[in-house]
Amino acid sequence: MGSGSLPGPVRATPWYVWCAVLAVTSAMVGTHWDISWHRSIGRDTFWTPAHIAIYMCGVLAGISCGFLILSTTLRIASPLRDASVKIWGFRRPLGAFIAAWGGVAMITSAPFDNWWHNAYGLDVKILSPPHVLLIAGMVGVELGALILILGQMNRVTERARAKLEWLFLYVGAMIVVCIMILIFEYTLRVYMHTGFFYRVVAISIPGILAGLARASNRRWAASIVVGIYSVFLIGCLWILPLFPAVPKLGPVYQQVTRLVPPEFPLLLIVPALALDWLWASTPGWNPWLQAFVSGVVFVGLFMAAEWPFASFLMSPASRNWVFGTTYFDFNLPPQSHYVRHQFVSLEKTPVQFWKEMAASLAAATLTIRLGLAWGNWMQRIRR
Repeated sequence: MGSGSLPGPVRATPWYVWCAVLAVTSAMVGTHWDISWHRSIGRDTFWTPAHIAIYMCGVLAGISCGFLILSTTLRIASPLRDASVKIWGFRRPLGAFIAAWGGVAMITSAPFDNWWHNAYGLDVKILSPPHVLLIAGMVGVELGALILILGQMNRVTERARAKLEWLFLYVGAMIVVCIMILIFEYTLRVYMHTGFFYRVVAISIPGILAGLARASNRRWAASIVVGIYSVFLIGCLWILPLFPAVPKLGPVYQQVTRLVPPEFPLLLIVPALALDWLWASTPGWNPWLQAFVSGVVFVGLFMAAEWPFASFLMSPASRNWVFGTTYFDFNLPPQSHYVRHQFVSLEKTPVQFWKEMAASLAAATLTIRLGLAWGNWMQRIRR
């Protein structure tokens, strides 16, 4: 990615980067809106505002990156021609190819999802076949946007790099938001006193933070990413209930009059701050040693912060609009642990719990090591 003839330094943020950032934002806003819609109203017409916001991501990515691919391929004098890769006879920046594929996958999933709902009704789980295709396309757009920005970021003037770094970290935060959507069924507050919960988070998050921090080279990169994720989730938590909603499907066990928002964000900011400090202080360490210590820091500090906070979320003190523990899906039975504010016990013995925590540490170590390698690769991207 870093070899060959490349154009001189770029001085401005190009339009297709802004378009990619808008596409990613539209997808994440639309997805949380759609989940809230299903939890509050149930199955509705395909043409809900939330669905339009989601699929607008595919449209924006498909059109902008498709145009970028054709213009780079057909115009000999295109300024991006020397900063592109050739795939299937077409020339384009690598990120444009990935984002365009993601946009096509998202648009393809739309009629598939509509047919699936008409045939089988409301999804029991988030990972239905059309949703898997949709999420794969969404991740493709996000990764494509990330690499598009990297290609620019790694060959711009110092003055222009700062803005691109913020856009890079913003898109990285949207990837964290997307991953948290994928695992949200396993990270509900009722599971926060289980080892399983910490293992799921350790598999999903620290490697992404490590890769983004290493690629950006910014001192507090992981903290910025987690900060953006937290602000985004809190915004959803506080804004969505402002809109009225009435269930359209049965059975209705809970009285719902407003859109049901996502839960309060996980306290990932605590380990993120510590990881940023650690990585800045240990640049010459052996990568596996750095990954192991980082894994201990992540799992230890995340558990130290989230465990007591989970107890608070189960208490009457959290039952307000700030922390949002009074919102329930319309079809949630009154005897469920969630409605009764009770933890679910998945591990039956202390030995089982600590086995899960050991697995969490192993997962964090491995994913952080992979994330550091991914970040090193991203630092070399120029095309």
